[in-house]
Order: sequence, then structure tokens, then C-alpha cells
Amino acid sequence: MENLITVNDHKRNWWRKRRLQYNNFLATAGIVAFFCYAILGSLLIAPYVNDFEITLFTIMFQGIGYLIMMGVANIFYNLGYWIDKKYNNKNSETFRSNLYKLGCWFSCSLPFLIPIIIIIEYFVMYSDKQPLQPTALYEHFNILLLLHGAI
Repeated sequence: MENLITVNDHKRNWWRKRRLQYNNFLATAGIVAFFCYAILGSLLIAPYVNDFEITLFTIMFQGIGYLIMMGVANIFYNLGYWIDKKYNNKNSETFRSNLYKLGCWFSCSLPFLIPIIIIIEYFVMYSDKQPLQPTALYEHFNILLLLHGAI
């Protein structure tokens, strides 16, 4: 019984030591995904929708929402320890490490669903329409393409 407690303590500590790294990955993914959202939204959606805007209020609102979602992700992070405890009977470091990596990749990919939705929305709703009024970023992007001979 004592050996089982020692093994479970080792597993719990292993997961506990990696939580900060996990949260750093989540924070980085959220920031990068927000920049992708801002750029893609400005280029693909803003020319067609007057209501699309990125203001200090929307940045703060989305940032607070993302922090809440990071809290939810941390609750699910505990599933890693639970799965490790329940199914890693041989106490395999490879199993534990692969489980951690899989969870990290999954969690860090979720914020990128929003930029992907922006791209899908553009192709479904606006790709065949004329822009209402191009945004400054959209115009800048077109000028760069013209200068490089892409258009």
C-alpha cells in the first residue's frame, strides 16, 4: 500500500511541476490566436461588415473570457493526472509524457478555432461579394501584393 501511495505522489508531483509550463503554452497560444483573429478579421471580414471592430473594450472583454477559459483548461488538466493514475499501471514515463503532450497540443489548438472560423465565414459569406469599404490594413496588404507583383 505504501508503494502505491509513493507512486501516486510521484505522478501527482510530475503533473504539478508541469502546470506552469502548460499555462505558459496556453497564454502564448491565446495571444498568437488573438493576433491571427485580428489580422484575418481585419482583412477578410471588416471590409464586408461594418460592425467588426477591435477596440480596447473588445480586447479586454476577450482577454477576460480567455482567462476564464484558461481556468476551465486547468480543471481539465487534472484529467491528465487522473488518467495517468488510473491507466498507467506500469508507471511508464513515456505514457505520462505522451499524455501531457497530447493534452497540451489539444488545449493550445483550441484558441485557433476562432481564426479558422473567420476564414470559413469569409469563404461561406463574403468571398464572392464586393467589399463595402476596405480597411486600412486591407488596403496596406493589397499595396504590398501589388508591389511584389502578386496581383
